[in-house]
Amino acid sequence: MAIKTACGPAALLGLIGLGACAAAGPVEGPVRLGQIASVNGPRVRADAVVEDSRCPIDVQCVWAGRLILRATVIGGGWSKQVDMTLGIPVAVADGRLTLTDVTPARRSGEQGSKAMPYRFTFAFQGGL
Repeated sequence: MAIKTACGPAALLGLIGLGACAAAGPVEGPVRLGQIASVNGPRVRADAVVEDSRCPIDVQCVWAGRLILRATVIGGGWSKQVDMTLGIPVAVADGRLTLTDVTPARRSGEQGSKAMPYRFTFAFQGGL
């Protein structure tokens, strides 16, 4: 799936002095914290990581752990804040919204500035 942003080359030339790319509209595909994803119906803003206890990929764990993301779901004239656990659908409006993927995978010893920025992917099923 291609990622769409309002900050293509032509837009960047006009906005260089304004720093407006941070305020771009919804995108399709993985988003960072603070960005808004367009997910086949509602829009979803990734607000904060509440918990990331996922097992690092370079370690063997007894429990896989989980990632919980606090997100704001935005529909036509309404918004709702929800805590989303990776892979578990949440009832929203007339459908189900799922946090389907989070990158990067955790690695042992990576914390703070060493860790890469999170990217979140969502899917929405439902509607008419």
